[in-house]
Amino acid sequence: MKLAIVGATGMVGNVMLDVIKERNLHFDELLLVASENSIGKIITYCGKEYSVIGLDQALQKKPEIAIFSAGGETSLLWAPKFAEVGTVVIDNSSAWRMDPLKKLIIPEINGSQIKETDKIIANPNCSTIQMLMVLAPIHKEYGVKRVIVSTYQSITGTGVKALKQLENEYKNIEGEMAYNYKIHQNAIPHCDDFLENGYTKEEMKLSNETHKILDSSISISATAVRIPVMGGHSESINIELENSFDILDIVSLLKETPGVVVKDDIENLKYPMPLYSKNKDEVFVGRIRKDFSHDKALNLWVVADNLRKGAATNAVQIAEKIVADFF
Repeated sequence: MKLAIVGATGMVGNVMLDVIKERNLHFDELLLVASENSIGKIITYCGKEYSVIGLDQALQKKPEIAIFSAGGETSLLWAPKFAEVGTVVIDNSSAWRMDPLKKLIIPEINGSQIKETDKIIANPNCSTIQMLMVLAPIHKEYGVKRVIVSTYQSITGTGVKALKQLENEYKNIEGEMAYNYKIHQNAIPHCDDFLENGYTKEEMKLSNETHKILDSSISISATAVRIPVMGGHSESINIELENSFDILDIVSLLKETPGVVVKDDIENLKYPMPLYSKNKDEVFVGRIRKDFSHDKALNLWVVADNLRKGAATNAVQIAEKIVADFF
């Protein structure tokens, strides 16, 4: 069993290696793959030294599974090449998510859709994953009609450059900018590029990916905001349902949902925050309450580590299912 991590030296790649170790994903040979600038770099992992290799060399080794986290351009070019030699590619970029011939998978929700013939499987956007982990059980029980979501997203979603910008701003040092504006002590209502309809790509991902994974009939309107937080995305979600509900039944339903943790004790000021989600795989939900302006609507506050369940952990869970079902 050869397992390749493409983008192993990047931020998400490093987290993937942590998750693989923690979850004890089986492999006989591990290939750490990165761009030309990193080829030959030595990475010590689980007490063993690995030399970083390039994509050409990795392709020649024909790994059984390759988890890609190296950007959309790399995935578009190289994922088909790996698929041609029999590798199952799990891609963390947006490159294949809306391809009608590729599965878009959150294992707890639609993992059963994976077939042995699937050679390129897409990992959803981080904000979509945490939202749907909570929406899916509610939709199954009550029918979700409409969603209005505002996201408050960590700078780690942008990458190392954003971390460096915030660090420089803390120290009052001028440096390279990941954003058009200062992020320290600021909130920027701009995640990814703007589209002709006035929404950003990040906002449209929440709508388009929900339609593909859950139900195309759900109406979704999103606003995505970047905030100066090091780890963890937060979402304020208003959900209009098809059927009437009791709020206590919603709480019980979410408490029974695998991968979801209810943290909702306002008397003791306990609710989800990025501070407590960091380095955790669960999706946390709290501030669960009826919308007093609509008899079939409720509000939720959802938080998750965007580098873990929002990226690395979800990809590794897909790999686990593939190994369990087909190897």
